[in-house]
Parts: sequence; structure tokens; C-alpha cells
Amino acid sequence: MLLAVSLFACVGLSAEKAAAFSLFGIHLWGERDAEVDTVQDPVRYTVNFTLTGGDSDLEGFLRRRSELVSGQDQPVDGDLGLLVKARDDLQILVGSLYERAYYGGLVDIYIEGRPITDIVGLPNFDRVNPVPVTVNVKAGPLFNFARIDLQGDAAQFDPAKYDLVTGTPAYSTTILSAANAIVNDLKNEGHPFAEITQREVIANHDNATIDVIIGAMAGPIADLGPVAIKGSEAVDPDFIRHYSRLKAGQRYSPEELNEAANRLRKLNTFDSVVINTGDALDDNGQLPTTINVKDGKFRYFGVGATISSIDGAGLEGYWGHRNLFGHAEGLKIEGSVARIGEASGFDDLDFAGGITFTRPGLFLPSGTLTASLLTAAENPDPYNAKSVAAAVTYSYEQGDYNTITGGVETRYANIEDAFGTEDYLTFSVPVAFDRDSRNDALNPTEGLYLITTAQPTYDFLGDTFYSSFDAIASTYFAAGADDRFVLAGRLGVGTIVGGDSLKDIPATDRFYSGGGGSVRGYGYKTISPLNANGDETGGRSYVEASVEARIGVTKNVQIVPFVDAADVSSDAFPDFGDIRASAGIGVRYLTSFGPIRLDVAVPLDRYPNGERYGIYAGIGQAF
Repeated sequence: MLLAVSLFACVGLSAEKAAAFSLFGIHLWGERDAEVDTVQDPVRYTVNFTLTGGDSDLEGFLRRRSELVSGQDQPVDGDLGLLVKARDDLQILVGSLYERAYYGGLVDIYIEGRPITDIVGLPNFDRVNPVPVTVNVKAGPLFNFARIDLQGDAAQFDPAKYDLVTGTPAYSTTILSAANAIVNDLKNEGHPFAEITQREVIANHDNATIDVIIGAMAGPIADLGPVAIKGSEAVDPDFIRHYSRLKAGQRYSPEELNEAANRLRKLNTFDSVVINTGDALDDNGQLPTTINVKDGKFRYFGVGATISSIDGAGLEGYWGHRNLFGHAEGLKIEGSVARIGEASGFDDLDFAGGITFTRPGLFLPSGTLTASLLTAAENPDPYNAKSVAAAVTYSYEQGDYNTITGGVETRYANIEDAFGTEDYLTFSVPVAFDRDSRNDALNPTEGLYLITTAQPTYDFLGDTFYSSFDAIASTYFAAGADDRFVLAGRLGVGTIVGGDSLKDIPATDRFYSGGGGSVRGYGYKTISPLNANGDETGGRSYVEASVEARIGVTKNVQIVPFVDAADVSSDAFPDFGDIRASAGIGVRYLTSFGPIRLDVAVPLDRYPNGERYGIYAGIGQAF
């Protein structure tokens, strides 16, 4: 059995009943008791909701929008509280009908059989039995767009660009979104004061159509003025201005202003970043621009723990600083120990430690220098390795999605593996290209995540030159309402060329598979070619693939069946002679800080004495 769980936060469990369960203060399942302690005069009610007409999805949509329906398990405060809630619900449901293009709909709400429009003064509802509330909705006909008229500076745009198309359903949200998009498009053309001057919606109930008139005024085109910096006490204003990539004379663009603010936030140096522009042009005809920041806490630290039925317990910790010299320089010192309780002695424990320095915005606003010194003692099944490595890299952000990285690394390693014990002193020049267009790093539903590396390496002690090439790509396809179904796929390939034999290549650079980050259900790095003694040697090439379907069964819960497979070969090109695969099922609970993940996987072709299944837990999707 393989069981791995990571603990990085305090977990609070509470349940008034055995069937109820809460995690991290979030109610997961079971019946939550009504919170009546803060209600001075609790009035309970029940709702009878009926819908006449409309499409198949309308009733569910209206029920989800109705405050009366969604809140009927909780008492309201007093008679007036129920009446006010019903009157508010009337407006909500009418607006919801408009959202779905039912402009002729009728909503009637009754309390104890009386229309709420007839209830005057302070009512006196039943306190013994739940008060009966009836909600009757008549959808009426679906309204379609008829005449669409964009006026003023909006006339240059094609209405179809904003989904304003004659003959299609006239959703009110489409009209509102179109007006907002027109203003944004004008602003992105350099008009900071663009505004909607007219928005008129005319409903023709005789033929169930909607006429729309939207007028806009662009105002002057403007460039940014000198960029002022306010609020920072410890970070150099010139660095903030440089890293934001905003310059005086640059054409105004709200999109670029937003990107600049996000760029500064990602430094994690500031508690807040807000970019403001003036309400009028300055004397030079430019737009006053100010970056307002608030310094955050520069020092930080963290601790973590892991526990595994195979690898024992592990501890890790780190300390860092986010602004060493006033230019958001980062320094992180970290260390970890693993295999506690499983190692036969001190020498069999896994240790890792290091120090990493980063300097963002060096030479170019989009460039980052990273220097690190790392040491490790690793003891996975295939090898035991003690190493120390120093590296310097420079990363360049090419647009919103692409990052190019190059650098140098030197490493000394003493490794005991299937070939014996060997020392290696290597010098390499790693080059990487990454593309990340995912819409969410922890829970992606669309986009591409691609990581490619090439690493020419020379071993001075063995007089050996070899090069490693590796690429891993993940992509996502969503379907259904609110992306309830997501098909995710990952493919990885790699090869090593050069070196007379596998022994000439350090075991830490060879390819292995298996574990929570690759083929679940197999032990970590246990998928590998074997020698005559049955020892893992690692390989020169690999192909690895994973497919999983993330199926939303509720708003927050996903069931995830998955299949993983890999082939690791001794040759430079995979021969697919020993494909190892696993299948499993997982569950995800979606939270504001990412999905909580639990997977169970079974090897479909396990090794002799290999693991029968694996259990994995963590935060974030598997890939």
C-alpha cells in the first residue's frame, strides 16, 4: 500500500451530527443546523414554487436565484423580515426572467395565501407552524433581438461582436455586457474618458421582440503622463516604475494598466497595488498616472510535514525575505528531512537544503536573475545520491504566456546505484521554454501548460558529454454549464543522447516514472528498466501520458476517474517494450484556495512485490 498525505495547515473538524462534516471551516456535506441564536424573533417558512412555460433549464435557474427558496432552511427575523425577503425576491425573479430574455413574465408571491402586494402594515404570521409561501412564475414568450442601433462613437463597431444579433434571444445580460465591452474597446483604443451616453431597450410585446439602442462618446485620445509612485517606504520608486513597464508618452490602455498592477502584485512585495489615472488631461495633454502601493511584510517563514506508509515522516521549513536591497530582491533559505521512521539509520534519511537569491527586473523589466546553492541526500529505491549544486539562470518573459530561461549549473554527486558507486562532477547549460496559458494554475479548465528543457552536460570526472531533452504538455477541455465537465490530458517525452553507457550518466539525470506526480499507484521512481539482478537502472528515454475526467457532481465536488501510463527505455528512443499503466478514481473538493485532492490508484501491471495500490492527497489538481 502507498499512502501519502501532506499537512501544511491546521485542520478543524466539527459535526453536530455524525452525518455532517466540515473541513477548514467549510461545510462539505450533511445537514447544517439552522443558525437561530442571532435571530431574535425566528419565523420559519416553507416555499411552494411553480413555473409555467419557459425552457427546460429555467426552473432550476430561478430556484437558484430565489432567496426564498435557497434560504428556506433558515428562519427569518420577525414578520417584517419574511415580508421584506418576499418583496426582494419578487424583484430578483423578475430580473432573472429578463436575464433569460423573458420580458413578458409574471411573478406572483403569496404569504399565507395573500398576495404580498396586498399586505400592508405589520403582519402577524404563524409562530407554531412554518408559514406557507407560494411563488408562481409565468415565463411568457421568449423575446428575440429585432432592431440593433449603435450610435455615436459606438457606430464603428459590429453589433455581432457583442452578441447583439437579430433573431437571437435578447438576454438582458448580453445588453449590459455589450455596453461595457463597447466602453472597454474605446478605452483600449486610447480614450480614457469613453462613456455610454444612451442605452435604451424597447420591448414589443405583440411580436416578442426587443429593440436596442446604445450610444457612446469616446472622448480624446491620450498618452500617459509621468508615472508617479506613492506609498512605498522601502522599495525604490524607480524600480517600481521600471518593473511596471509603464512609461510617460505611452498610449493609454486599461488592459496594460491592469497587467502592470498584476505584475507588481506577483512580486509578493506589496500588500496592495492600485493604479489610478486622472479625471482630466494635464497641461501637456497627457493623462496623470499614479501607482499606489503599500509595502507588505518582507520577511516570511513556513513549515510543513508529510507522512507516508512507505517513506515515513518528513519535515520541512523555510525562511525568506522579499526586499533585501530595495529592488524586490528575494532570498529564501530552506531545508527538509524525510524518511523519518523508515530509514534504517541516519545515513538513509533524505536531506535537502539550500539558499536561493532572485533579482527581478534586472537588465530588462521582464527579466529575472536567479542564483542558487542546493545540497541534497536522496534515497529513492533506484539509487542513493549525495550532491551539491550551484546554478545561475536568467528568465525572460516573452509576452503574457511564454518564458525563456537560460543558465549554467555545476554539480558534484556521489551516487550508489545498480552499477555501483561513482563520483560525478558535471557542468551543464540548461535552456528552457515554458508556455502557460491556463486560466487557473490550481484548477485549470482551459489553456495549455508546456514545459520544455534542453540540458547539454559535461562530466569532468568521467570525460563524458551527454545532452538531455524533455517536454511535458498539459491541456484542458471544458463542457457543460459552469464547466462541470473537464477533460484533462498530459503527455511527457524525454531522451538522453551521448555517453557510452547508462553508467556514464548520473542516476539523478536518468529518467524514471511512478509516483503521485506521474503514474499513480506505483512507487516513486519505480518504473524503470531493470538489470539482471532486478535493480532499477533508470532510462535514456521515456513517454508518459495521463488522462482524467473531472466531473462535477455538485458545485464544489468533482469525481475524477483517471488513467496513467508510462514507458521508460534504456535506448535513446522508447521501444514501448514495458508499458506500465494504472487506473484510479479521485475526488476533489473545490475551495477558494484550490481543490483539495484525494486519489486512489491501482497498478494494472504491477511489479513483483510492488505496491497493490496508492493513495494520494494534496491541494490542487494532479496536473
